[in-house]
Amino acid sequence: MILINPSIKLITVLIIALEISFTQSIITNILIVLIGLLYLLINNKITWNTLLILLLAIIPAVGIFMSQNMYGTAAMGNILVTRLYAYITLGLTFTKTTTIQELGLSLEQNLKMPTKFVYGFMGGFNLINYIKQDIADIKQAAHFRNINLHFWSPSLYFKAILSAIRYSELLSEGMESHGFSEQAYRTHYKKIALNKSDYFKATFILLILQISIVFI
Repeated sequence: MILINPSIKLITVLIIALEISFTQSIITNILIVLIGLLYLLINNKITWNTLLILLLAIIPAVGIFMSQNMYGTAAMGNILVTRLYAYITLGLTFTKTTTIQELGLSLEQNLKMPTKFVYGFMGGFNLINYIKQDIADIKQAAHFRNINLHFWSPSLYFKAILSAIRYSELLSEGMESHGFSEQAYRTHYKKIALNKSDYFKATFILLILQISIVFI
């Protein structure tokens, strides 16, 4: 497995995404897609979900290409389609190889982000499964009353928002009861290392990007 610090990986992905937004290089976009897929393959992260996301991306890709053919140029259509897949591959490369916990701990330990923000961010993601279960319970309870709640039903979203607020309050109370304090010194069960090799890997990736933009 090719390892790189989560914070450095996030910054690298954001820089690449920002740079290709201002360039019109089809080869660069294709190169990003190929390298990203190769990275996922090496790390054994090519799953059916990954393939499904890439397959579903054909729908907006076809729409973009057709609109550019009708109101723009075919060349710009090719650029936008390959850029779309480059964005998707960058997102998959990061999300498939980095967990929320690793990212949160890295942001706190390596980038010195406020502890309150990081732990609130991690807690919010960890509550998603509980909120999903609450939504399922709400729909089932409504079904027992002969009421069908669909994903477009306003009452379902209102009750889901109330559930999220309740869980956020419980999270806040739980953090306070465990003595959480933003100003207090904290030890870490899991330390996220930030090595010189991480900077080298990020620099090497960005260097390849610059070469592909300028010389290819």
